[in-house]
Amino acid sequence: MSHRTGIVLALAATLFPLFAFGQKTGSAAKDDENSLVIVFKDGRQKTYSMADIARIEVNTAKAAVATVTKGQNRFLGKWRVGDGAGSHFYITLKEDGVAEKSLGSSHGTWTVVDNEARISWDDGWHDAIRKAGNGYEKVARAPGKSFSDEPDNVTKAEMTEAQPL
Repeated sequence: MSHRTGIVLALAATLFPLFAFGQKTGSAAKDDENSLVIVFKDGRQKTYSMADIARIEVNTAKAAVATVTKGQNRFLGKWRVGDGAGSHFYITLKEDGVAEKSLGSSHGTWTVVDNEARISWDDGWHDAIRKAGNGYEKVARAPGKSFSDEPDNVTKAEMTEAQPL
């Protein structure tokens, strides 16, 4: 098992009771059964309502190793997207953070940032799938560009096959 997988599983095991059962932890959980309690080394506790949490990130000295994102499941599955030249291809976003596409280098990784699925492909392209009006769009950036650069093309994105959790 990889180091990252081990940490993700430990984080999930720790947070699962809070998310799934809304269990209270000590007096800091107050009356909100859907809360997250952080206990600091000095014994202080801070309670956050789950309704206010967008994502939880855990970082180690080496690198960011785990991200638990609320609402990430809306992006899971197979998407039909435009290629910017009038044709289309498919992107599949998997629960383990792996992305696949039917055009170019087929492998990449993805995560949710600022309410969009950001995909970094092995061939250097960067795509994002995000809500646009009543639907979704795919925003593509060529190799050498980052997610903050101007896109090379913006096309329609349609979920064709949702991935069950």
